[in-house]
Amino acid sequence: MATVHQEGGLGQVESKDVVLCEKGLPLDCGATFGPITMTYETYGALNNRRDNAILVCHALSGGAHAAGWLPDQRKPGWWDIMIGPGKPFDTNKYFIISSNCIGSCYGTTGPSSIDPATGKPYALSFPMVTVRDMVKAQRHLLDHLGIRSLLSVTGGSMGGMQALQWAVSYPERVRSVIPIATTHRHSPQQIAFNEVARQAIMSDPEWRQGNYYDSEGPRLGLAVARMVGHITYLSDKGMELKFGRRLRGRERIGFDFTTEFEVESYLNYQGRSFVERFDANSLLYMTKALDYFDLSQGYETLTEAFRRSRALYLIIAFSSDWLYPPEQNREVAQAIRRAGGDASYCEIRSDYGHDAFLLEHEAQDPYIRSFLQRVAETTEEFDAGTGI
Repeated sequence: MATVHQEGGLGQVESKDVVLCEKGLPLDCGATFGPITMTYETYGALNNRRDNAILVCHALSGGAHAAGWLPDQRKPGWWDIMIGPGKPFDTNKYFIISSNCIGSCYGTTGPSSIDPATGKPYALSFPMVTVRDMVKAQRHLLDHLGIRSLLSVTGGSMGGMQALQWAVSYPERVRSVIPIATTHRHSPQQIAFNEVARQAIMSDPEWRQGNYYDSEGPRLGLAVARMVGHITYLSDKGMELKFGRRLRGRERIGFDFTTEFEVESYLNYQGRSFVERFDANSLLYMTKALDYFDLSQGYETLTEAFRRSRALYLIIAFSSDWLYPPEQNREVAQAIRRAGGDASYCEIRSDYGHDAFLLEHEAQDPYIRSFLQRVAETTEEFDAGTGI
């Protein structure tokens, strides 16, 4: 493990659990659910003014482990390249918080968690949750940590949705927002891809209406669901550059149904590896939360949703992202500006597709650094205007 403590890295970090909402969290579906165990990690130190906190929100299959190394793990956190001493989210300056969303399977209460009333996993008795519910639960975590306002909230994909929801739900607590490769609501095409993934899981005989926790579960269905999802994370040009029509371990096609092309092998690997680390029911719940997401719900227009927000925004999109294309990100920026807000829009050229938000760290670096510096310089003005 000599490579663990890399220069500029956080080294070993710790995941923590806290029990929140013991009296129950009111959910958008109408249920009140609790208590909720939430897994989270923090990096850096909270300053005396408690005004340097940044909340990092994860994407669909992410978790609280965003940076540094956990004991006995072979890889650092999913955004380690961006979080740490001297990195864009500089832990010498900022106190970074990363938590696992409700409904997930990486520590925070979800369908695979044990229902204290039955002693068995919740499975499909777990209530439906929304992105707004995820943010409500995060707010309770911040209250637990004694953090009244956030210097910034950020995330890519589903994490970007949470960041935007924070600005709309709790405008008085958010100084800035950095949503990356995201949208303000799912389009019919985005819903369609998620439905194919859900049907792959629910059509597997081993799904058993969600009650599979005493068996291996719907491994084949979950693998196919991941394969479908992964196609949307890439781009046509990126796949051409990475795979082309190259064959895997052979010189000519075999005229059969074995795995022949490199791209087939890659997708099969992604499916197999995902099965080992993610819960099928969590994927059902999380994709539904994405499909339900509509930031303008309850408002006449998207512009009106941002009317109370005084945050500064840096919205980052990627040219080849066809899952959450640039035009959806631009629409958010335009709505913020129409509401009288301050929104900078940055479109980065990349062949990586949606995955660019995890891979194009060098391109994002200068924008994020300069933006956070600007936000820090306006902190006193924000405080004076809100009475915080």
